[in-house]
Amino acid sequence: MPSHPSPSRPLADALPTDPAATAQDVVVGASIPLSGPLAGFGMYQRWGYETAVKDLNRVGGIRIDELQRKIRLIVRDDLSDPSVTADNTDRLIARDGAVAMLGSCTPPLVNAGASVADQRKVPLVTGCNPLGVFKAARQWQYAWNIFFDEHELSSVPFRMMADMGLVSNKKVAILTDHGPHESHLAGQLWPAQAASGGYTVVHNTALPAEPQQLSALIDQVRLNGADIVLVDAIPPRAIALRQQMGRAGFAPRFLVIEKGGEPEFFAQATGPLSEGVLVSGYWDASFPYPGAMQLGQRFEAETQGTPGAQIANSHAVAQVLLDAIAQAGSLDAEKINAAIAATDKSYVVGPVKFAADHTSPIPLTMTQWQGGRARVVWPSDRANGQLIVGLPSAP
Repeated sequence: MPSHPSPSRPLADALPTDPAATAQDVVVGASIPLSGPLAGFGMYQRWGYETAVKDLNRVGGIRIDELQRKIRLIVRDDLSDPSVTADNTDRLIARDGAVAMLGSCTPPLVNAGASVADQRKVPLVTGCNPLGVFKAARQWQYAWNIFFDEHELSSVPFRMMADMGLVSNKKVAILTDHGPHESHLAGQLWPAQAASGGYTVVHNTALPAEPQQLSALIDQVRLNGADIVLVDAIPPRAIALRQQMGRAGFAPRFLVIEKGGEPEFFAQATGPLSEGVLVSGYWDASFPYPGAMQLGQRFEAETQGTPGAQIANSHAVAQVLLDAIAQAGSLDAEKINAAIAATDKSYVVGPVKFAADHTSPIPLTMTQWQGGRARVVWPSDRANGQLIVGLPSAP
């Protein structure tokens, strides 16, 4: 996998994406996490954004006001810090001349950048931000989001267990990071889904900030007898939790790790302990969407890595924005925004059509780490692997 840039790189330095850029180019900006705890997502995003731009430039770019112009993508590292995302977005628009923006990843970062773009009346298309927390942030005018909905996310483990007739003691533990999305998931959505399925939540708490405090928490969860552990945490905490569970010999029948369990480096960091870990998914190269298989093969060939869902989400996000600029035939923000609103087309993540609240949902599946690869195990019509029940207790 490509290495992550050093967090010590100065904020003002834009990462070059096209050494042959000219003054006639159409500037599109992106502030994404290329360092810090969310860097695993940013690497996928950068590849997806850059690939969409390169493909368009290869065929001549976009015709604007009777002139054929190429796209210049300027990427800045937000260091996984919302305040930096906001500052970068402002710089990209005010100093670098970005006529439109591509979003960051996770609610704090995406909403920080989108708020600046919205205030400046510059169109921004994003993914990597659950729809509920995006809609709750403000009444968006220029920001648009293609991702999954938290209500569906919370239902996936329970729907899978019901559909597949999976046996457990129906005791659930919920462990999450702090934050509005995580609090909503842990405080309302997962408990409601558990209750409706006849499950009992026997433990529900926020994860400690320090890894050394995880041991006591794991002992409590094991003492409460949970067969099902639901986690939502950033990658470093997700990795630390899984490693501590292995050292403690705690192996619940079902372990779901949202967010932090998605990037490939989760499986790389945890090794054999990733085997059997579940995480909701929304894309696989095997899905019957236009260009899905080719995109996955291209990522593997160019990076020698395993394609994650974020490459497709980011690629589709960029294509939606680029298609809208082409449809507008202008760099006028209002015309580009109107063209985004009118999007109704199938992309590599499936059909995209925005509702009045500026969201376009992606349906969810359940994936499971098996042999270092994420396999789709539910629903049956999308599955490319068979569910493994149980976890290894030690590396």
